[in-house]
Amino acid sequence: MAITMAAQLVQRQLGRSLRSRVAGDDAPERAQRIWGAEGPRWFTPDDPIWRVHSDASMFAAGITSLLLQSLHPLAMAGVAGHSGYKSDPWGRLQRTSHYLATTTFGTVPDAEAAIEKVQAIHERVRGRDHRGRPYRASDPHLLMWVHVAEIDSFLRAFQAFSAAPLTEADADTYVAQAGIPARRLGVVDPPTDVASLRAVLQAYRPELEATRAAREAAAFLLLNPPLPLAARAGYGTLAAGGLSVLPGWARWMLGIPLPDLASALLARPLGRLGTAAVRWGLAGLGERRPSDAAA
Repeated sequence: MAITMAAQLVQRQLGRSLRSRVAGDDAPERAQRIWGAEGPRWFTPDDPIWRVHSDASMFAAGITSLLLQSLHPLAMAGVAGHSGYKSDPWGRLQRTSHYLATTTFGTVPDAEAAIEKVQAIHERVRGRDHRGRPYRASDPHLLMWVHVAEIDSFLRAFQAFSAAPLTEADADTYVAQAGIPARRLGVVDPPTDVASLRAVLQAYRPELEATRAAREAAAFLLLNPPLPLAARAGYGTLAAGGLSVLPGWARWMLGIPLPDLASALLARPLGRLGTAAVRWGLAGLGERRPSDAAA
């Protein structure tokens, strides 16, 4: 009995720590506003986007997404110049996770309000990259890159680390559903299936570059995360998982020494371990959402 109670205490503490890092200290209140609000929603618990975005694999997927997005020099210049990812990394993560939660699980009015807020921020984010080329965060071309890099990363991680990967048909539906808020944000004609998603990613490759800012971001994420030493081992398993689903060509561009064989035999199993630990910790919170199966 004592061992069981101790395990439950550890599980709850892990869950609270994870939730606080990703969603902020006011996560329970934010969750209540998202899940408890009444009104029409774009998606339901049966939809693939609901399943993907509520899964523990998102913890590894977020790392994949940031690394992949950093390879577009204009997008990375905007992040380096305006996001404060080094000075306030957890704040940036919490704002991103709140946006994803609201546009995936929230009511339509709340989702549209969140999109309008991000659009207003995008209008202020502009400047020049290391070569003097102008950028603006509201540029539909850059919005498309951020969208496809993000959605591809989320899908790859879910297929690798979830307990029940999507079927091919559901994966196509996920891509199409992810395009609904993206289109309202300013992405023009987002991809509607996996084939078109991968085709768009491929079309961007001539524009990609491992700039100094991109390599600094990778080092920050992988070598110097803003975590106490005690938490770095657990984070390392998630980072390994994120790297294992990052396309090999992207790892090569960033100078990450992880060959495909090592990725499959070492990093991928570590990612499974890390996401399983996250899933266990969050389950210990004992909080039910509309996405939870009936008891």
